[in-house]
Amino acid sequence: MRDFDWDDVQAFLAISRAGRLTVAAQQMGVDHSTLSRRIAALEKALGVRLFERRPSGFLLTAEGERALGDAEAMESMALRLRHRMDDASSGLTGSVRIGTPEGFGTYFLGPRIAAVSAAHPQLEIELIANPRMFSLSKREADLAVSMTRPSQGRVYAHKLTDYALGVYASRRYIEAHPPLRSRDDLLHHPWVGYVEDQMWSAELNYLPQISNALSPIVRISNVISQMSAVAGGAGLGVLPCFMARTEPQLVRLLADEITLTRAYWLVTLAETRDVARVKLLADFIRAECAETVFWDE
Repeated sequence: MRDFDWDDVQAFLAISRAGRLTVAAQQMGVDHSTLSRRIAALEKALGVRLFERRPSGFLLTAEGERALGDAEAMESMALRLRHRMDDASSGLTGSVRIGTPEGFGTYFLGPRIAAVSAAHPQLEIELIANPRMFSLSKREADLAVSMTRPSQGRVYAHKLTDYALGVYASRRYIEAHPPLRSRDDLLHHPWVGYVEDQMWSAELNYLPQISNALSPIVRISNVISQMSAVAGGAGLGVLPCFMARTEPQLVRLLADEITLTRAYWLVTLAETRDVARVKLLADFIRAECAETVFWDE
């Protein structure tokens, strides 16, 4: 085996994550021919074929799968060294990317970002609030808020809080329909819920906890749009209480009888969790969650 270039390893990681040469090249800011040469050079140095080239993209070979773990370990060590040098030389500067579910990011974290940003004006904060899971090992974020505790990877998970969800309808909808006095009454109303194949976590499958007979007639891929639809009178919906209480048109139904509970977890990568700027944001999120009521007031 010959010596190889670290840049070639980075090219290997980029293609293994993107699956396509052109996408990986765009992410790295180089042209695809340069990336192709880097992969060819790495394969020659290692004496193995790392990818199968197919019309649909690049697929890792068995040798590529084995090399991936070592390449990611090299990347982690390089990142740890870079972050430590950054901390030593410049303090709280640079950027931190936070990945969160859209409801948490929009209704909880977003309004609070100003405080930490004002205290550390040289720190760049990127908040990615999308309905999806974030992979820290693939560098999609520096820290993430998850609805489930991760069971794989070199990550640390800290439970931020439990939060309550309830059944809601708009005032206009309630005024136009017979009163809902029991769980059985819920079966006679239209529901707003998730598009089944867009449900990115099993924790979002709320309706069976209320009744197996319920099925939404309006299906929406994210909770913010669901809340807008319920507030607009489209039907009943299960919504996080900390979000719903910000919308004056929403009324909680059967609060004494129906409360669902979910949790938020803060996830950090083992290699970067002690980096000063990552730790600052993690501590900030934990402190803000500790002071917030996530249950219906």
